[in-house]
Amino acid sequence: AAERKFFLSHPSYRHMADRCGTVFLQKQLNQQLTNHIRETLPSLRDKLQRQMLGLEKEVAQYKHFQPNDPSIKTKAMLQMIQHLQQDFERAIEGSGADGVNTMELSGGAKINRLFHERFPYEIVKMEIDEKVLRKEIAFAIRNIHGIRVGLFTPDMAFEAIVKTQIGRLREPSLKCIDLVVQELTNVVRAVTEKMQRYPRLREEAERIITTYIREKEQACKEQVMLLVDFQLAYMNTNHEDFIGFANASSDSQNAENTGKKLGKVTNQVIRKGYMAINNLGITARNKNYWFVLSSESLSWYKDGEEKEKKFMLPLEQLKLRDLESSFMSRGHMFAIYNPEGRNVFKDFKTLDLSCETQDDMDSWKASFLRAGVYPEKQTSEGTVGEGEEEGERRESVDPQLERQVETIRNLVDSYMKIVTTSCKDQVPKIIMFLMVNDAKAFINGELLAALYSTGDTQNMMEESADEALKREEMLRMYHACKEALNI
Repeated sequence: AAERKFFLSHPSYRHMADRCGTVFLQKQLNQQLTNHIRETLPSLRDKLQRQMLGLEKEVAQYKHFQPNDPSIKTKAMLQMIQHLQQDFERAIEGSGADGVNTMELSGGAKINRLFHERFPYEIVKMEIDEKVLRKEIAFAIRNIHGIRVGLFTPDMAFEAIVKTQIGRLREPSLKCIDLVVQELTNVVRAVTEKMQRYPRLREEAERIITTYIREKEQACKEQVMLLVDFQLAYMNTNHEDFIGFANASSDSQNAENTGKKLGKVTNQVIRKGYMAINNLGITARNKNYWFVLSSESLSWYKDGEEKEKKFMLPLEQLKLRDLESSFMSRGHMFAIYNPEGRNVFKDFKTLDLSCETQDDMDSWKASFLRAGVYPEKQTSEGTVGEGEEEGERRESVDPQLERQVETIRNLVDSYMKIVTTSCKDQVPKIIMFLMVNDAKAFINGELLAALYSTGDTQNMMEESADEALKREEMLRMYHACKEALNI
């Protein structure tokens, strides 16, 4: 009343007294608030309805959820194992597009790369040095002849050398098995991650599957050892692809002219991709270039458009060797070089290349093998002294012995091509049959029975504390949305 009397009696406010004071301000604010609510309420209601509809699907399973109900636990276990079976199948077979890894090779794709790129590379890598092989053949021929002067090339020397070479196939074959086991273990770990709602079930399922894979690993290794033993047991010199003694002598005369050119009819592109060159100086170090590898040359460009060519390097007489990564470089490194010490690229003796991942480097190495660039031979410890080497050179001047060595060398090369081709074909098949397919069948048919046989299924189906909190929070949000819509 005093406020209204003041505005009515004051000459400055008398003409607008009805629009002054607390009462008028209250009416104006109430009107603005009402208008704001009318404008925002439809969109707010729409947002709450969308949120509630989104929650309803997930909350439906929680509305009447009883964590300690045995039937719910059994149903949850069956669903978890069924999803695990499907995920493992997809990871190995590559079926389905859900959750495909777009960052790196995994599962069946990585196992395929191990079979067709890494395994052949390891076999080529273990091949013995040419000089050492010829020296071994010469020793074998002399020791078989004994005190007598040999008129004919002894086939026992061929058998002794071939058996040594076949025995060396064990190491890359076992390594291939180890790498496949490692990848299968990674797949199992990845597919069981969706079971983290029940941590004890996840741990038990992962333990049972991994133990089974380890058991099959041992059986697989035994079978691969048997495969090598089969090859050692009998030398099939009547094989249709074996050149035989008659052809070995004539082949020795033109081996140098034709041996390296087989399979290189056209300049076929083998691989394209980015790599970094690490020995171009500080400014250009670790800069990525687009490389194109063909059967005759290695070219690199500024980028993938292949418009600005930087250099083209002929592959003839080049070799490949691994390098250790330094603090100035990144990724996984290897080098291309000329065994005779000539410059490979401009003033550089080597071309040091690096890839971002181990998988990329293995794929590039396998591609270089197809192009005829072979890895550096491993030198054995305890090299022959200079005087002894001179003596060996003097001893090997005998032309008849040289011809016999060349004949045996051609025979060994021909037979080992047959054996390694068979090995590259059979080892992946053994691994697939005894380990990969068997693990898949075990997960589909026996995993559930193995989990029940532990006798502790009720404890395995105890929820994690995080899952219980998540369920309670979801229910709280759902009821809050429902109450807000009822206002």
